[in-house]
Amino acid sequence: MQTVHDDEAPDWLPKLKPHAGPRFLQIADALQQAVADGRLNPGDRLPPQRRLAAALHVDLTTVTRAYDEARRRHLLEGRGARGTYVAAPKVELTSVLDLSMNIPPPPGDVDFDDLLKQGLAQVLMRTDPDLLMTYHLGGGSGADRKAGARWIAPMFGSVPPEHVVVCPGAQAAIAALILALTAPGDVILAEPTSYPGLRAAATQFGRRIVPVATDRHGMSPGALEAACRRHRARLVYLNPTLQNPTAATMPSRRRKELAAVAQRCDVRIVEDDPYWLLAEAPPPPVASFAPDRAFYISTLSKCLTPGLRIAFVLVRDAAERERFLVALRSFALMAAPLTAALATQWILDGSADRLMEGVRNEARLRHRMARDVLAGRYNGTGDGLHVWLELPAYWQSYQLARAADREGLAVTPAEVFATGAETVNAIRISLGSVKDRARLQAGLQRLSALLARRPESFGDGVV
Repeated sequence: MQTVHDDEAPDWLPKLKPHAGPRFLQIADALQQAVADGRLNPGDRLPPQRRLAAALHVDLTTVTRAYDEARRRHLLEGRGARGTYVAAPKVELTSVLDLSMNIPPPPGDVDFDDLLKQGLAQVLMRTDPDLLMTYHLGGGSGADRKAGARWIAPMFGSVPPEHVVVCPGAQAAIAALILALTAPGDVILAEPTSYPGLRAAATQFGRRIVPVATDRHGMSPGALEAACRRHRARLVYLNPTLQNPTAATMPSRRRKELAAVAQRCDVRIVEDDPYWLLAEAPPPPVASFAPDRAFYISTLSKCLTPGLRIAFVLVRDAAERERFLVALRSFALMAAPLTAALATQWILDGSADRLMEGVRNEARLRHRMARDVLAGRYNGTGDGLHVWLELPAYWQSYQLARAADREGLAVTPAEVFATGAETVNAIRISLGSVKDRARLQAGLQRLSALLARRPESFGDGVV
């Protein structure tokens, strides 16, 4: 155990950079890295905050916030007048690092606990509790729809709130649109590698998914038109921005071309766009080029937190909106009023924007980490929640997923996303589900080492 004396400069002292994020986070990250590589050990005494602030040429508040952040990460513990010490490692109850679930990463510069407490306090102060615990019909209250219109304003500009339907999550919205717009036995067109929730809903309702060929820009307009005419399809599903799982973003021209095909072939588009607000300068939605053909879904689960279970669906036509609501009510009567009210509160008071900015910044930091650790194998865009990793020929995706599981890592093989018989040799890595950034880095390093080895190098083989 070492004690850091007031006249010594700690060897983990970071060099603060002007464009590397908030300074208090740089200090907390340096602390975390020093603990990870053994330069700081449990029981080591940290410098007093004033001395560290002087050494780094920052104000005391910055260091205080850094120490508070380090405590939140379970790195430090206070011992009253004796000072601040490196904490003993927190025991993990699970040995598996989950890189398979697409959820937003914890925003490093936002106190989520405080945001949640303040938001709920405002909701309870301004709303009759009885209204939060009763049935709500009609796809959301007026305030909820107003919040939904504000949420999708970056994509479409001003939207009449009455055109917005509030749903209990994007999956419920997709299922209701399938029920409202298709009949049993109908074909739904989608990309060959697509969101598995679409296939789950379509199969449950007796619809058939037919894959449409793609190129590097996304779904091929010519292939879509041919498929529409061949299968007399009534619905096409698109996830055009940071697509799940490939993370590709469809350019504006391709979006216009697909919208034109939908017009010519009299087919409806379900545009599932959960990552638009996380992307750097994304193109306008497909729905902006085909407003009378497309139904646009924007969920809070991928930008804020899955616990809200709120999605906003833009349905411009009143008759189609009513058909959609009837289908939705057949299995999900309403979004939970309390979470809908919290989402509305956060959107209207600006908390959602702060939280989303924190998620966006943290996601980009994690992408930079993935790019550095995975080196030449990383082919992401630097935005969003996931990376699509094409595998070397000596690994098959299902083999790699099983081998990763034995290494204590959960990843998602390409087979999970296939809409047809053909699959690509790749896995999806989700960057948000591991809360601690150091543990994520360790997991990515283990994955990188695994990718560099051939299956034959495992003593008991990979089958």
